[in-house]
Amino acid sequence: MLIRKAVMSDTESIYKLISEYAKEGKLLARTYSSIYENLQSFLVAVLNNEVVGITSLTILDQNLAEVRSLAVSPAYVGKGIGKALVLQIIKETENLEITKLISLTYQIEFFSKIGFNRVDKNELPQKMWKDCINCPKLHSCDETAMLLNVLP
Repeated sequence: MLIRKAVMSDTESIYKLISEYAKEGKLLARTYSSIYENLQSFLVAVLNNEVVGITSLTILDQNLAEVRSLAVSPAYVGKGIGKALVLQIIKETENLEITKLISLTYQIEFFSKIGFNRVDKNELPQKMWKDCINCPKLHSCDETAMLLNVLP
């Protein structure tokens, strides 16, 4: 398996994976436009020339970044692809000298195994004011905020 930066030809695969999980309510939907605008923040996992997993890294401020849009093709769930993608995001966060990485997720056990801990969303004002304020789930958000201290 190869994990690499996304390129324009990956856009359709990224859109399909996000849409599949968005229909189930597990991810927020993204438009093609949003994917194009943020393509440089996406990583893809490729196996046999097929995109089988995706994620992105969004910088919220000088000390905080977020794992977003983590999705693995259903046929490949449980094979370590999601973990490999998050570990690569952690490396990128370290390389950028950002000290904390968050995820708003339904996959609490998955992120806990990687070292993330639950936190109160109110401890993340950067996230709340940057993204959550415009989210359709603002007043009914059922995701759990998780935090990893990447650098001391």
